[in-house]
Amino acid sequence: MKLTLSIFFLVLLFTACEVKPQKINYGSDNCQYCNMTIVDRQHASQIVTEKGRSYKFDAIECMINYHTEHSDQSVAMYLVNDFNTPGKLIDATTATYLISPEISSPMGANLSAFNSKQVAQKTQAEYSGKLYDWEVLRLYLKEKY
Repeated sequence: MKLTLSIFFLVLLFTACEVKPQKINYGSDNCQYCNMTIVDRQHASQIVTEKGRSYKFDAIECMINYHTEHSDQSVAMYLVNDFNTPGKLIDATTATYLISPEISSPMGANLSAFNSKQVAQKTQAEYSGKLYDWEVLRLYLKEKY
């Protein structure tokens, strides 16, 4: 009995701190930064800390601004939704970003993420705008906001 109880608590401990993304419940989850309801499957994002805590955002700029204000948190994953595959989270650090006045996003930055640079360039050719990688985008938003 004692061994079974010990095993149960060990399993509970390891599963409670699992570092993985959490499902975004569109229409009911709120943005950690601006508190708006997350409804847009093309622009939502998420931070997962090294302790396994998940923070969900309605827009990429909310995620970046939140982390700028909470830089003491150790982040395991930055995730963004792929514009062309709504609802699919991809690694934010390897994504390519497009800011285009022709593509609206929830907080008005007109910022979208793409899984590949080629797809982002094709979208840019269709809608105009400027492309960014993760590091340049973070610097740009830090200066802008």
